[in-house]
Amino acid sequence: MKRVYVVGTADTKGEELSFLADAVAATGAAVARVDVGTRNATVPVDVSAEEVAGHHPDGSSAVLGSDDRGTAVAAMAIAFTRFVQSRTDISGVIGIGGGGGTSIITSGMRALPLGLPKIMVSTLASGDTAPYVDVSDIVMMPSVTDMAGLNRLSRVVLHNAAQAIAAMAAKPAPPPDGKPSIGLTMFGVTTPCVTSIADELRSTYDCIVFHATGTGGRTMEKLADSGLLSGVIDITTTEVCDLLFGGVLPATEDRFGAIARTKLPYVGSVGALDMVNFWAPSTIPERFSERLFYEHNPNVTLMRTTPDESRKIGEWIGARLSLCEGPVRFLIPEKGVSALDIEGGAFFDPEADAALFEAIERTIMPDNSRRVTRLPLHINDPEFAKAAVAAFLDIARQ
Repeated sequence: MKRVYVVGTADTKGEELSFLADAVAATGAAVARVDVGTRNATVPVDVSAEEVAGHHPDGSSAVLGSDDRGTAVAAMAIAFTRFVQSRTDISGVIGIGGGGGTSIITSGMRALPLGLPKIMVSTLASGDTAPYVDVSDIVMMPSVTDMAGLNRLSRVVLHNAAQAIAAMAAKPAPPPDGKPSIGLTMFGVTTPCVTSIADELRSTYDCIVFHATGTGGRTMEKLADSGLLSGVIDITTTEVCDLLFGGVLPATEDRFGAIARTKLPYVGSVGALDMVNFWAPSTIPERFSERLFYEHNPNVTLMRTTPDESRKIGEWIGARLSLCEGPVRFLIPEKGVSALDIEGGAFFDPEADAALFEAIERTIMPDNSRRVTRLPLHINDPEFAKAAVAAFLDIARQ
């Protein structure tokens, strides 16, 4: 029988944990109360902290035998992650916590499949939640008050959370349509290209488009590593710019790693490699004060990459794609890489583009599986999208 796992630290949040579990059970959902505390529980639970801690690679003593709270929390996060990965009866997970509980519980949630309902009621939910959510689909719900006993407001918040997880867990996900899935990357400045590609392929493929904001690329590659994608059309590789030059939407060093590991059919391009992303102008580091900027909106500012930076970007991408043994087609649009990089546009810079293109051609080692092709087109020209579709269909049939 599938159950909603209600998770919390029963040593410090026992009253709240019991209230939340009872509220979920009142909806008719089957419930498992799970303790991830590191001290003695103050309320009854279905899964004890000792049982969870026993999933740590070094045994429960690595979790419950430490007097240092930070060490114990980190160890319990490892144990809880392995615990939930071992379970086959989870219909959804809801957690409550402050700083320590949020860290422990979201570690396990991130290891669960995308689509499995996950809600974290947290005192940290109104701040920067990126470290807790990462590339998962965790719903972060603000607790509003601290968790120091129940009150009229916390009861309402926890009741609403219980209703939400029960509804999410009760409604099965829609069945897949049977088409293979492919991942595509897009930015506002490459939208015409990627939209045209997706429209062309949608009758044959389930097209999953990711916003190239750092987390978008990581999410796409996580799906590739999980075996959920049949190919990738990576038009917008802009996250590399932010990684190399201090932008706010960076890739990780493992960008393109999933392509190498899985050998999936891959079509890539240079979309938005003309820009590094920052927030509002007041947040831009002083060292860039003399650079060319474009205000995308009041909260996002774009910086044009220089020829030297473009060369380094091309070399970085080329070195990683050269490690790919699966079919790779990399397309270079000679007339511009974004909506801003076009004749008369704010970021039009043929010298920087030439440095980027030359570095990619020089660094990607061509063979029977890897090819780089220049096209006398702009990235948002309809003909470029058609070329990308043709390249993908060619390698997908191999």
